[in-house]
Amino acid sequence: MPLKTHIDEEPSLNLTPMVDVVFQLILFFLLGTKFTEMERKIGLEIPRVTANQALTAAPERQVVNVYPDGQITLDGAPVTLEQLVEQLGTARQQYADLGVLVRGDAHGPFQQVAEVLNACKRAGIQELGISVLPVNTDKK
Repeated sequence: MPLKTHIDEEPSLNLTPMVDVVFQLILFFLLGTKFTEMERKIGLEIPRVTANQALTAAPERQVVNVYPDGQITLDGAPVTLEQLVEQLGTARQQYADLGVLVRGDAHGPFQQVAEVLNACKRAGIQELGISVLPVNTDKK
């Protein structure tokens, strides 16, 4: 069994990097407050508004319903496939990130839903969603 012939040094904590970081933070905040003081001294009257909301709100998703009898509605109003393409294209020109939610009847033909999805694609809609309900698979 080897014997220890020398005494190990006690570990020490080097605080120099931490002091450097704290010093840098102090300088950053001192300079930052100096610039905000200079900005306040500019002789400019900022306009005031009563409401601090966005000038134009992002529109909600357009909802397209596909009924089992083949009827299509866009936000509750009946439309044909061509009218759907036209109205979605017009809405997309006003807001490029327009989203569409397609809701098809579970017992209806899927062909009509596929045609609606294709119409949305022709209108240039990038954000498409299909509404479904999860099935409860827990059998207790």
